[in-house]
Amino acid sequence: QDFSHLRAQCLSQGLLFEDATFPAQVSSIGPNLLPEDKLRRIQWKRPTELQRNPYLVVDGISRFDIMQGEIGDCWMLAALGSLTLQKQFLENVLPKDQGFQDNYAGIFHFRFWQYGDWVDVVIDDRLPFLNGRYLSVHPRTSNEFWPSLLEKAYAKLRGSYRNLHGGHLSDALVDFTGGVQVQFPLKDPPPDLEEILKAADRSQCLMGCSTSSQLKRNIELKNGIVQGHAYTITGAVKIRYKNGWKHIIRIWNPWGHGEWKGPWSDGSSQWDHVEPKYRETLLRNKDDGEFW
Repeated sequence: QDFSHLRAQCLSQGLLFEDATFPAQVSSIGPNLLPEDKLRRIQWKRPTELQRNPYLVVDGISRFDIMQGEIGDCWMLAALGSLTLQKQFLENVLPKDQGFQDNYAGIFHFRFWQYGDWVDVVIDDRLPFLNGRYLSVHPRTSNEFWPSLLEKAYAKLRGSYRNLHGGHLSDALVDFTGGVQVQFPLKDPPPDLEEILKAADRSQCLMGCSTSSQLKRNIELKNGIVQGHAYTITGAVKIRYKNGWKHIIRIWNPWGHGEWKGPWSDGSSQWDHVEPKYRETLLRNKDDGEFW
């Protein structure tokens, strides 16, 4: 599908684009994601029906724009959170030639790396809702729609929203960058893992991590970590602590809330032993899903 051609066609006819190849129907949700009675209740709505002034992007793009919906696509959203930290990669995925202000015709496009090529995926902007709530990722700012639309394009690439329900963080990182992925098992980590992470952070690598899903998925443990869940690594530093040094890493939860409660968490006593200038630079004491 040629985005520019389709948009020009819709604008000349005064129509909003409806994508016959990924229709606003149950087939695009996919089988077994929801019980039949819920599938029948799904409604598709355009951002222009939800908000008086919708925007693709409000005040720049950030991981904090993203809040995971009902679909278990934390693996994809954790990769997306990492992508927001590297604007030069983000522009490959999210073309700037679109929005709700100029030449709006209900059509958007995003690019993903598939088998050695950037593939342009065209969608209409009808989003699935169940009982008035987003089925998909929802934006923290109510009139910002880039996360929901990008997720829809990725669902189309994969065949359905159901096919986003569970997956590998490493696959999404490759699809968003065309890069090469490396994995380190934390049961048997390399002895210099902290230095590897710091070097990767300096080199602007995209990084994520995940917890084991052998037990039930999406169960929050007492320490605040979620079982069977993917996270973004958003920083790695070596910090002066008491009389020595500590390696700490910063991690973000695609739920947009729900944080680690142990040492180095937002309100923990460890921060009392860190010089105020570093504490102020590094610590954001908010329930935004991000923690050291």
